Amino acid sequence: MSNEPGSNGETPSGRHAGRVAIVTGAGSGIGRAVAELLVREGGSVVAADLSDDRLAWCRDAERVDVKRIAAAAVDVTHADANEVLVSLADESFGGLDAVVLNAGVAVSGSIEMLEMNQFDRAVDVNVRAVALGIRAALPAFRERGGGAVAITASTSGQRGDPGMWAYNATKAAVINLARSAALDLGAEDIRVNVVCPGPTITGMTERLQDAPAAFEALRRRTARQKWATADEVAAVFGFLVSPEAAAVTGAVINADGGISANTGQFLPPERST
Repeated sequence: MSNEPGSNGETPSGRHAGRVAIVTGAGSGIGRAVAELLVREGGSVVAADLSDDRLAWCRDAERVDVKRIAAAAVDVTHADANEVLVSLADESFGGLDAVVLNAGVAVSGSIEMLEMNQFDRAVDVNVRAVALGIRAALPAFRERGGGAVAITASTSGQRGDPGMWAYNATKAAVINLARSAALDLGAEDIRVNVVCPGPTITGMTERLQDAPAAFEALRRRTARQKWATADEVAAVFGFLVSPEAAAVTGAVINADGGISANTGQFLPPERST
Protein backbone atom coordinates (compact mmCIF):
# COMPACT_ATOMS: atom_id res chain seq x y z
CA MET A 1 0.00 0.00 0.00
CA SER A 2 2.95 2.35 0.41
CA ASN A 3 3.02 2.83 -3.36
CA GLU A 4 -0.64 3.80 -3.60
CA PRO A 5 -1.87 7.37 -3.51
CA GLY A 6 -2.50 8.73 -0.03
CA SER A 7 -5.79 10.20 1.18
CA ASN A 8 -4.71 13.59 -0.15
CA GLY A 9 -4.23 12.17 -3.64
CA GLU A 10 -0.45 12.47 -3.53
CA THR A 11 2.04 9.62 -3.84
CA PRO A 12 3.50 8.74 -0.42
CA SER A 13 7.06 9.92 0.10
CA GLY A 14 8.44 6.83 1.82
CA ARG A 15 9.93 9.20 4.38
CA HIS A 16 9.10 6.80 7.21
CA ALA A 17 10.01 3.56 5.43
CA GLY A 18 11.37 1.05 7.92
CA ARG A 19 10.55 3.24 10.90
CA VAL A 20 8.30 2.32 13.81
CA ALA A 21 6.17 4.70 15.87
CA ILE A 22 3.65 4.68 18.69
CA VAL A 23 0.74 7.11 18.39
CA THR A 24 -1.55 7.66 21.38
CA GLY A 25 -5.02 9.11 21.11
CA ALA A 26 -5.13 7.46 17.70
CA GLY A 27 -8.85 6.71 17.65
CA SER A 28 -9.78 9.90 15.82
CA GLY A 29 -8.74 13.42 14.92
CA ILE A 30 -5.08 14.37 14.90
CA GLY A 31 -3.88 11.06 16.35
CA ARG A 32 -5.60 9.00 13.69
CA ALA A 33 -4.41 11.36 10.96
CA VAL A 34 -0.81 11.03 12.19
CA ALA A 35 -1.00 7.23 12.34
CA GLU A 36 -2.44 7.04 8.83
CA LEU A 37 0.20 9.44 7.52
CA LEU A 38 3.09 7.46 8.99
CA VAL A 39 1.79 4.21 7.52
CA ARG A 40 1.10 5.89 4.19
CA GLU A 41 4.72 7.09 4.15
CA GLY A 42 6.09 3.60 4.71
CA GLY A 43 6.22 3.34 8.50
CA SER A 44 4.71 0.90 10.97
CA VAL A 45 2.54 2.13 13.82
CA VAL A 46 1.20 1.00 17.17
CA ALA A 47 -2.06 2.94 17.43
CA ALA A 48 -3.33 3.39 20.98
CA ASP A 49 -6.62 4.61 22.39
CA LEU A 50 -8.98 3.76 25.24
CA SER A 51 -11.16 1.21 23.45
CA ASP A 52 -11.13 -1.26 20.57
CA ASP A 53 -14.17 0.49 19.11
CA ARG A 54 -12.20 3.70 18.67
CA LEU A 55 -9.51 1.78 16.83
CA ALA A 56 -11.80 -0.12 14.46
CA TRP A 57 -10.38 1.90 11.55
CA CYS A 58 -7.05 0.08 12.00
CA ARG A 59 -8.73 -3.04 10.60
CA ASP A 60 -10.04 -1.28 7.48
CA ALA A 61 -7.86 -2.70 4.71
CA GLU A 62 -9.26 -0.20 2.23
CA ARG A 63 -8.08 2.70 4.39
CA VAL A 64 -4.72 1.54 5.73
CA ASP A 65 -2.12 -1.19 5.26
CA VAL A 66 -3.27 -3.38 8.15
CA LYS A 67 -0.02 -5.36 8.11
CA ARG A 68 1.81 -2.25 9.30
CA ILE A 69 -0.51 -1.13 12.06
CA ALA A 70 -1.19 -2.72 15.45
CA ALA A 71 -4.07 -1.48 17.59
CA ALA A 72 -3.87 -1.37 21.38
CA ALA A 73 -6.70 -0.43 23.72
CA VAL A 74 -4.93 0.99 26.80
CA ASP A 75 -5.14 3.80 29.33
CA VAL A 76 -1.88 5.70 28.95
CA THR A 77 -2.17 7.27 32.40
CA HIS A 78 -0.80 3.94 33.71
CA ALA A 79 2.91 3.21 33.49
CA ASP A 80 2.43 -0.44 32.55
CA ALA A 81 0.18 0.53 29.63
CA ASN A 82 2.98 2.59 28.11
CA GLU A 83 5.39 -0.28 28.58
CA VAL A 84 2.90 -2.57 26.80
CA LEU A 85 2.91 -0.22 23.80
CA VAL A 86 6.70 -0.26 23.59
CA SER A 87 6.75 -4.05 23.85
CA LEU A 88 4.10 -4.31 21.15
CA ALA A 89 6.17 -2.10 18.84
CA ASP A 90 9.16 -4.36 19.34
CA GLU A 91 7.25 -7.63 19.01
CA SER A 92 5.24 -6.51 15.97
CA PHE A 93 7.75 -4.42 14.07
CA GLY A 94 11.20 -4.93 15.58
CA GLY A 95 11.85 -1.78 17.58
CA LEU A 96 10.82 1.81 18.08
CA ASP A 97 11.93 5.06 16.44
CA ALA A 98 9.29 7.60 17.43
CA VAL A 99 6.47 8.31 19.83
CA VAL A 100 3.63 10.74 19.15
CA LEU A 101 1.96 11.53 22.47
CA ASN A 102 -1.38 12.88 21.38
CA ALA A 103 -3.85 11.54 23.96
CA GLY A 104 -5.59 14.41 25.71
CA VAL A 105 -8.75 15.59 27.39
CA ALA A 106 -10.40 19.01 27.38
CA VAL A 107 -12.07 20.38 30.49
CA SER A 108 -13.70 23.74 31.09
CA GLY A 109 -15.21 25.59 33.99
CA SER A 110 -14.45 28.53 36.23
CA ILE A 111 -11.65 28.45 38.80
CA GLU A 112 -14.32 28.58 41.46
CA MET A 113 -16.73 25.93 40.20
CA LEU A 114 -14.79 23.29 38.26
CA GLU A 115 -14.63 20.02 40.19
CA MET A 116 -11.04 19.32 41.16
CA ASN A 117 -11.34 15.70 40.10
CA GLN A 118 -11.76 16.98 36.54
CA PHE A 119 -8.57 19.00 36.92
CA ASP A 120 -6.80 15.94 38.30
CA ARG A 121 -7.94 13.90 35.29
CA ALA A 122 -6.64 16.56 32.91
CA VAL A 123 -3.26 16.52 34.66
CA ASP A 124 -3.16 12.72 34.47
CA VAL A 125 -3.88 12.55 30.75
CA ASN A 126 -2.32 15.75 29.43
CA VAL A 127 0.85 15.80 31.52
CA ARG A 128 1.52 12.67 33.54
CA ALA A 129 0.79 10.32 30.63
CA VAL A 130 3.27 12.26 28.50
CA ALA A 131 6.02 11.81 31.09
CA LEU A 132 5.18 8.11 31.30
CA GLY A 133 5.21 7.77 27.53
CA ILE A 134 8.66 9.33 27.23
CA ARG A 135 10.08 7.23 30.06
CA ALA A 136 8.73 3.99 28.63
CA ALA A 137 10.23 4.69 25.20
CA LEU A 138 13.76 5.48 26.36
CA PRO A 139 15.20 1.94 26.52
CA ALA A 140 13.91 1.20 23.00
CA PHE A 141 15.26 4.50 21.68
CA ARG A 142 18.66 3.78 23.18
CA GLU A 143 18.76 0.44 21.42
CA ARG A 144 18.23 2.34 18.16
CA GLY A 145 20.82 4.98 19.02
CA GLY A 146 18.21 7.72 19.22
CA GLY A 147 14.57 8.53 18.76
CA ALA A 148 11.96 11.23 18.36
CA VAL A 149 9.07 12.35 20.56
CA ALA A 150 6.37 14.73 19.38
CA ILE A 151 3.69 15.91 21.80
CA THR A 152 0.31 17.52 21.17
CA ALA A 153 -0.02 20.66 23.28
CA SER A 154 -2.14 23.66 22.24
CA THR A 155 -1.95 27.37 21.61
CA SER A 156 -4.03 27.45 24.81
CA GLY A 157 -0.88 26.36 26.63
CA GLN A 158 0.78 29.66 25.68
CA ARG A 159 -1.95 32.11 26.67
CA GLY A 160 -5.09 32.19 28.78
CA ASP A 161 -8.66 31.43 27.73
CA PRO A 162 -11.79 32.22 29.73
CA GLY A 163 -13.18 29.23 31.59
CA MET A 164 -10.32 26.98 30.49
CA TRP A 165 -7.77 27.44 33.27
CA ALA A 166 -7.44 23.69 33.90
CA TYR A 167 -6.85 22.77 30.26
CA ASN A 168 -4.52 25.72 29.70
CA ALA A 169 -2.49 24.89 32.78
CA THR A 170 -1.91 21.30 31.68
CA LYS A 171 -0.93 22.29 28.16
CA ALA A 172 1.47 24.91 29.51
CA ALA A 173 2.97 22.26 31.77
CA VAL A 174 3.55 19.80 28.96
CA ILE A 175 5.28 22.45 26.85
CA ASN A 176 7.92 22.99 29.53
CA LEU A 177 8.08 19.28 30.25
CA ALA A 178 9.07 18.78 26.61
CA ARG A 179 11.65 21.54 26.66
CA SER A 180 13.29 20.14 29.77
CA ALA A 181 13.22 16.57 28.46
CA ALA A 182 14.81 17.77 25.22
CA LEU A 183 17.71 19.17 27.21
CA ASP A 184 18.09 16.00 29.28
CA LEU A 185 18.00 13.65 26.29
CA GLY A 186 19.55 15.59 23.42
CA ALA A 187 23.05 14.21 23.88
CA GLU A 188 21.63 10.74 23.21
CA ASP A 189 20.07 11.85 19.90
CA ILE A 190 16.62 11.66 21.45
CA ARG A 191 14.59 14.64 20.29
CA VAL A 192 11.50 16.03 22.00
CA ASN A 193 9.24 18.59 20.33
CA VAL A 194 5.76 20.02 20.81
CA VAL A 195 3.05 20.87 18.30
CA CYS A 196 0.50 23.49 19.33
CA PRO A 197 -2.61 23.24 17.17
CA GLY A 198 -5.11 26.07 17.07
CA PRO A 199 -8.69 25.69 15.80
CA THR A 200 -8.67 22.21 14.25
CA ILE A 201 -11.61 20.09 13.18
CA THR A 202 -11.44 16.98 15.39
CA GLY A 203 -13.73 14.93 17.59
CA MET A 204 -12.77 17.16 20.52
CA THR A 205 -14.01 20.27 18.71
CA GLU A 206 -17.17 18.80 17.16
CA ARG A 207 -19.35 20.46 19.78
CA LEU A 208 -18.25 23.88 18.51
CA GLN A 209 -19.56 23.04 15.07
CA ASP A 210 -22.99 22.96 16.68
CA ALA A 211 -22.36 26.46 18.06
CA PRO A 212 -22.00 28.54 14.87
CA ALA A 213 -21.13 31.80 16.64
CA ALA A 214 -18.22 30.27 18.56
CA PHE A 215 -17.02 28.32 15.52
CA GLU A 216 -17.08 31.46 13.38
CA ALA A 217 -15.38 33.59 16.05
CA LEU A 218 -12.42 31.22 16.16
CA ARG A 219 -12.21 31.08 12.38
CA ARG A 220 -12.05 34.89 12.18
CA ARG A 221 -9.14 35.00 14.60
CA THR A 222 -6.88 32.90 12.40
CA ALA A 223 -4.70 34.49 9.76
CA ARG A 224 -5.84 31.86 7.26
CA GLN A 225 -9.49 32.56 8.03
CA LYS A 226 -10.21 28.86 8.21
CA TRP A 227 -10.06 25.98 10.64
CA ALA A 228 -7.24 23.50 10.12
CA THR A 229 -7.91 19.89 9.26
CA ALA A 230 -6.44 17.00 11.23
CA ASP A 231 -4.42 16.01 8.14
CA GLU A 232 -2.82 19.45 7.95
CA VAL A 233 -1.66 19.23 11.56
CA ALA A 234 -0.58 15.61 11.12
CA ALA A 235 1.85 16.71 8.40
CA VAL A 236 3.73 18.76 11.00
CA PHE A 237 4.05 15.73 13.26
CA GLY A 238 5.19 13.64 10.31
CA PHE A 239 8.09 16.01 9.73
CA LEU A 240 9.07 16.31 13.39
CA VAL A 241 9.42 12.56 13.94
CA SER A 242 11.27 12.03 10.66
CA PRO A 243 15.05 12.05 10.12
CA GLU A 244 14.58 15.30 8.19
CA ALA A 245 14.02 17.07 11.52
CA ALA A 246 17.33 15.87 13.00
CA ALA A 247 18.30 19.40 14.07
CA VAL A 248 14.96 20.18 15.69
CA THR A 249 14.52 19.54 19.40
CA GLY A 250 13.01 21.48 22.28
CA ALA A 251 10.89 23.35 19.73
CA VAL A 252 7.30 24.52 20.15
CA ILE A 253 5.69 24.55 16.71
CA ASN A 254 2.45 26.47 16.31
CA ALA A 255 0.24 24.72 13.75
CA ASP A 256 -2.54 27.17 14.40
CA GLY A 257 -3.23 29.04 11.18
CA GLY A 258 -1.58 32.13 12.61
CA ILE A 259 -3.94 32.61 15.55
CA SER A 260 -1.02 33.01 17.99
CA ALA A 261 0.57 35.72 15.83
CA ASN A 262 -2.23 38.11 16.74
CA THR A 263 -2.23 40.35 19.81
CA GLY A 264 -5.98 39.87 19.94
CA GLN A 265 -6.71 43.57 19.52
CA PHE A 266 -7.76 43.40 15.85
CA LEU A 267 -9.24 40.77 13.56
CA PRO A 268 -7.15 39.74 10.55
CA PRO A 269 -8.43 40.58 7.07
CA GLU A 270 -11.28 38.41 5.87
CA ARG A 271 -10.72 36.07 2.93
CA SER A 272 -11.62 37.70 -0.38
CA THR A 273 -13.03 34.50 -1.87
